[in-house]
Amino acid sequence: MKEEIIIAGFGGQGVLSMGKILAYSAIMQDLEVTWMPSYGPEMRGGTANVCVIVSDRKISSPIITRYDTAIILNQQSLDKFESTVKPGGLLIYDPSGITRYPERKDITICSIDAIEVAAELGNPKVYNMAILGAYLQMKPFLEMENVVKGLGKSIPARYSDLIQKNRDAIEKGMERVKIISESK
Repeated sequence: MKEEIIIAGFGGQGVLSMGKILAYSAIMQDLEVTWMPSYGPEMRGGTANVCVIVSDRKISSPIITRYDTAIILNQQSLDKFESTVKPGGLLIYDPSGITRYPERKDITICSIDAIEVAAELGNPKVYNMAILGAYLQMKPFLEMENVVKGLGKSIPARYSDLIQKNRDAIEKGMERVKIISESK
């Protein structure tokens, strides 16, 4: 098993923390992981992405240019990374940040209205966890118990009350993911 993922959007959308939680969750499941962030000097509003590789074997290099999955949170990231998804791969996007929808026919394309999920849960900070939930529904290789442990490693102890809110968002995202088109 090997899964190569790019998560991309603007700083402030939780791109890096989503990747970190995914990585910690995989570690809790005794999988091999690399986590490589890339972001501009801006704190919020600049572009940000993170590559995560999860494998049941040693990972030879954290550098990749083709991905099994792309999780896209804005138009700039869609323009940059849509073509890098391997044929037969998965692209998940949040339609609120997209003006031109994905066009490829050789990958599975899904959407998740994560802003709506976060609004329903009354907490905009769980936006990224709704997206993570959509991903985990489409690629269910992690057990929820390990995802909760990954949340615990990522969220500071003083905010431990947020673990359940994040779990709720993950579960809602799993329920709300929509398959737009499947690879041919």
